[in-house]
Amino acid sequence: MPLPQLDRILEIVPGESIRAIKCLSLSEDYLQDHFPRFPVMPGVLMLEALYQASSWLVLATHDFDIPNVVLREARNVKYQDFVAPGRQLLVEASIFKTNGSLITLKTQGSMEGHTAVSGRLILERVAAEQVSGAMEAVVPRTRAALRQQYSLLLSGHTNTQQTT
Repeated sequence: MPLPQLDRILEIVPGESIRAIKCLSLSEDYLQDHFPRFPVMPGVLMLEALYQASSWLVLATHDFDIPNVVLREARNVKYQDFVAPGRQLLVEASIFKTNGSLITLKTQGSMEGHTAVSGRLILERVAAEQVSGAMEAVVPRTRAALRQQYSLLLSGHTNTQQTT
């Protein structure tokens, strides 16, 4: 995964839903360029946070068997508020529909009960052999690295149901 846009997974129920949090700090590198006089989290990174939470849900649901989860489509994405430094973005995703390797999720990012971003994401689980023949050798290491990162995001939380 690219730059992590989640600080912690608060709750996950594999096959159903996830709640995670992003604490926006003024020390984020991108805030130096993204409106220096009015620093806010870029919309594309808000969408990335939704995608990353959704990816963790899909990975946990399928016990990390296929570690390649890609965003195929983002639908009806609506931005309704800015996320400024010092604020926390609560990211929630729930599985709406599964059709083979495609998973449709309802997602939302909110602050203090007010929606900042929402949309439906369509993710696809892509088997290594579909990406390239050389990828198959990397899958076990990728799966192990993802499980380790997932464990770190979950650490310290007892209200989670996890499958690792």
